[in-house]
Amino acid sequence: MAEIWITGIGLVSPAGEGREAHRAALAAATPAPVDLDSHAPFPLHPGPALELDRQIPKKGDQRQMEPWQRLGTYAAGLALDDAGARSLVADMDLIVAAGGGERDLALDESVLAALAGLPPAEAATQLNALLAGGLRPTLFLAQLSNLLAGNISIVHHVTGASRTFMGEEQAGADAVRIAAVRLAEGRGRIALVGGGFVAPRWDLLVLYHSAGLLRHGAGFAPVFSRDEAPGAIPATLGAFLVLETAESARERGARGLARIMGVECEQARRNDGDTAAAAATRAFARLSMPEGPLFVLSGATGAAGAMAAERAFLAGLDRDVVLRAAGNRVGWGVEASFPASLALGALMLADGIAPPALEPAEGAMPAAPRDLLVTGFGAWRGEALAHLQAIPAEEQP
Repeated sequence: MAEIWITGIGLVSPAGEGREAHRAALAAATPAPVDLDSHAPFPLHPGPALELDRQIPKKGDQRQMEPWQRLGTYAAGLALDDAGARSLVADMDLIVAAGGGERDLALDESVLAALAGLPPAEAATQLNALLAGGLRPTLFLAQLSNLLAGNISIVHHVTGASRTFMGEEQAGADAVRIAAVRLAEGRGRIALVGGGFVAPRWDLLVLYHSAGLLRHGAGFAPVFSRDEAPGAIPATLGAFLVLETAESARERGARGLARIMGVECEQARRNDGDTAAAAATRAFARLSMPEGPLFVLSGATGAAGAMAAERAFLAGLDRDVVLRAAGNRVGWGVEASFPASLALGALMLADGIAPPALEPAEGAMPAAPRDLLVTGFGAWRGEALAHLQAIPAEEQP
């Protein structure tokens, strides 16, 4: 099996864009900026202003994309530049994880207004009539998540095999897992993988709030300190990684940021006693983490159920755990969250960064890790783990 390196990251988050901004965010003693007003009562982590022309030079391409597509395409370009891999795009696989397109809010509001106060049976009939006359089939088809992959192919000329995933955090983890496995098995030499999520969208906020996933009616608190108002704080987040075989990277003189030792995904049955903690424990058993203190970059969102599951999983390992929450630095970006955590983890390993604690649960990190466990428990379901390892200088080209 081929050895897989992360050779480039394209990260856009509330901390800014690119390596330097996120190095600074990891080293900072303050969390990501937060917007408490624009979508109250829901706090958000806002994204930075982007000069789209830098990565999407044609105005026509920019106009035909929705904001989340522009964000993802921009982050993908950053990753290609960071890896110095523009010359390899013709043979580069592309795996994208992102949500669906933006809804027609005016139509949604008119439908809700028309249904208000109707008996259930009458409301169901009225809903069907309203949707039949209001929705256009082409509207949904024009907003499928694979359009992000299409736009990346058009703008950046990435023309290898392409796959897309959508709908939940584990989509981002599975995208990375499949990309790494394909390369390790010799079905390619390089891949671009990641996703994008735009936070200030009322349609998604209402959706996630209805599932009890969002923090609301309160200001910012660190991820593990939200007991008074549990829930995730969404963030505008674009995260892409360039994964490459070590042989390919060495041949072209590209330095690796981190070695991917394994990515494992599970999903608890949630019956017959199976739990998210048990599913994560099964996934952990398939990794090769070294003995001793366990350095963990947690993808915890702040949602109470998933937080409890991760705590139970880590406690069950019976090891000293040194914890950091990616969400304190970049917030929650659904499908983009796991690739973003891997990008942060790769920077920690490549640059020897030991991020300061931002809350009591994080504790002291006396030295930068050499091996890092990245977790992704999602806000509701989907358990994912990755083992990243630092690449010694003598193994670099």
